[in-house]
Amino acid sequence: MKKYVHIFNDMKNKIIDGTYVSNQKLPSEKQLSEHYQVSKMTMKQALDNLVDDGLIIKKRGSGTFVKDLSADELVRMSLTNQFRGKTAEYPQEKVTSKILAFSVINPSPLIQQKLNISAEDFVYFLHRVRKINDQPFVIEETHMPVSLIRDLKRSHVEQSIYEYIETELQYKIQSVHRKITVRQSTAAEVSELDMTEGDPVGIVEQVGYLSNGAAFEYSISTHRYDRFKSEMILKRESV
Repeated sequence: MKKYVHIFNDMKNKIIDGTYVSNQKLPSEKQLSEHYQVSKMTMKQALDNLVDDGLIIKKRGSGTFVKDLSADELVRMSLTNQFRGKTAEYPQEKVTSKILAFSVINPSPLIQQKLNISAEDFVYFLHRVRKINDQPFVIEETHMPVSLIRDLKRSHVEQSIYEYIETELQYKIQSVHRKITVRQSTAAEVSELDMTEGDPVGIVEQVGYLSNGAAFEYSISTHRYDRFKSEMILKRESV
C-alpha cells in the first residue's frame, strides 16, 4: 500500500472512532510527517485526500482542523468504512494474502445473476486466505468481471484489490449488499484458519457495486469466529 494511502486510512479511522473530534486542530504537517516517518510531500498528499473527502479543512494561517461533522455525516462515513477492504480497515497492521487460486473462468448461472453478466463473459476467480500479522482470519472466494476490473495481476491479489480498483482504475466503490450467516466450520476451513474442529465460522455473502451502478464483485467470506464482527447502523427516517 502506498504510504499516503496508509496515512489517509489511519487518520480517517481516527476521525470516525472519535480519536480526532469535530473542530479539533490537528498537529502540524511537520509533526505528522515525523509521527508517520514520511516526507512532507507524502504527508501533504494524505492530507489533501482527507480534504477532498470532506474530512478536514485547512485554514490559512491557523492550521488544519477536523471538519465540523454532523451525526449524519459520521453515520455515512461509518457505513462507507465497512467496505473499504481489509488493508484499509487495519492500516496499522500487516495485512497479507495467501493465494489458493487465481484464474479466469466462465461464470456459472449464479455468478451471471449476481454480477448481471452473460454466459459469454469471463470473470476472475480469486480464492485467498487473508492474514493479519501472519495470523489467518478470513477465507475469501471472489468473482469479478474481467471486462470491468481490467488487468488484475497476482500482485494486486496479494495486496489490496480495492486499492487497485480505486487508485489505479479510478473507480469509486459505492455500496455492498450483504447476507450474514453462521455455521460450523469444515475440515478445510479449520486447517486454513488455524481453528479447532467444531469451531463456528461467520459467513458473509456480498455483492459490491461501483458508483455507476455496475456490480464489480460477488464474494463469499468465511471468518474465524473470534475475529468476526459486523457493524450495522439502523436509521429511522423522520415521518
